Amino acid sequence: MPTIEYEGQIYNTIQIGDQCWLKENLNVGIRIDSEGGSIGFLQTDNGIIEKYCYDNDPNNCEAFGGLYEWSEAMQYKVIEGEQGICPDGWHIPTKAEFEELRLTVNSNSNSLKKVGQGSGFGEGTDESGFSAILAGGRADWGNFFGIGSYANYWSSTEYDSDSSESLFIERQTRTIGYWESLKEIGYSVRCIKD
Repeated sequence: MPTIEYEGQIYNTIQIGDQCWLKENLNVGIRIDSEGGSIGFLQTDNGIIEKYCYDNDPNNCEAFGGLYEWSEAMQYKVIEGEQGICPDGWHIPTKAEFEELRLTVNSNSNSLKKVGQGSGFGEGTDESGFSAILAGGRADWGNFFGIGSYANYWSSTEYDSDSSESLFIERQTRTIGYWESLKEIGYSVRCIKD
């Protein structure tokens, strides 16, 4: 399986249908902390890439990848398909690209989830090789939520000036869905090849 090196990390790649994806969530940038009551955007230093680690624990970034506000992930550009914080030759997926992925796996999130992620009807098989992990997120009021229950991935498709489209996968179902999420929320980033 081909790999790429980016910002000191090695990422595996996986071909799924006509698309090539990073097999792991991005984990780049400098960790900043978030506490309950930390309302709004905290990743505001435009000179560096900033990330949250679930529960402010750097080990969670190593295990699950960083969590990024939408503007940080996009590097403050509002262009669908923008490179953002992805490596050269890769970009933040559009909602249409996520939809192609969903159709390729017949709308079955179990084939996207890493083995050991999910339970019951939502047990991961990783047949696609995407290896989604239920990394949770960072809420717009500052608390962390959903580790072990949800995988949330930013798309580069804006919904409106306050929110963007995101793909979500749940622990106990086969569902692959979309949320219009506030841009202050911290979600995982998975890159797709140009």
